[in-house]
Amino acid sequence: MPSMKDPSPEAVANVTEDNVRTRAQLLPEEVAVEGHPDPDKGEIDPEVQAAVILAESEERTVHADPDDAQGGHRQSSDTADLP
Repeated sequence: MPSMKDPSPEAVANVTEDNVRTRAQLLPEEVAVEGHPDPDKGEIDPEVQAAVILAESEERTVHADPDDAQGGHRQSSDTADLP
């Protein structure tokens, strides 16, 4: 679930144009279901959407939340009942 706050400048700086271009390419299945987005009709530009997704992902990597199940690195002893 997105954090709803803007990614940090550090996270945004980690997003490259090549990553955005690659992520913005729609899969054939996506095109078959949704067609090609048309920004003139108010549809979101795939490159803008890709940049946002990648920046949010970078934010979770750069500033991982130790309490988040996906962001934390726990040991088995952190969850197991010890004698």
